[in-house]
Amino acid sequence: MDFSATRIMTDDVKVLVSFYEQVTGIEASWLHELFAEIRTGSGTLAIASTATVPLLGEGVAEARANRSVTLDFRVDDVDALYPSLRDTVEVFVNEPTDMPWGNRSLLFRDPDGNLVNFFTPLGAAAC
Repeated sequence: MDFSATRIMTDDVKVLVSFYEQVTGIEASWLHELFAEIRTGSGTLAIASTATVPLLGEGVAEARANRSVTLDFRVDDVDALYPSLRDTVEVFVNEPTDMPWGNRSLLFRDPDGNLVNFFTPLGAAAC
């Protein structure tokens, strides 16, 4: 089995896709006007319209309701990236911070309020 993707359901696909294109520097692949993907070498962030929710089952997902999942992106240098995010990110949760498990992390929220973590491992044991 392979883990393939994480999907965010949103009321505004264009806004969320634009945000993730800007913060990651990766152009989205649009599979449909209601569905796009940000594809990285290690996984895919899928972004779908809440208009697709009835296809999955009525009421099974709700936009802007996440309070338990963090999207983690490994970056080369979180400190160098931080200043360039200030024009795109409205809500920073913290500034780059050393975590006890060996990563330097920057936490912020996307336009739907989802928690995003850009991190850089500080040593060989960190991931």
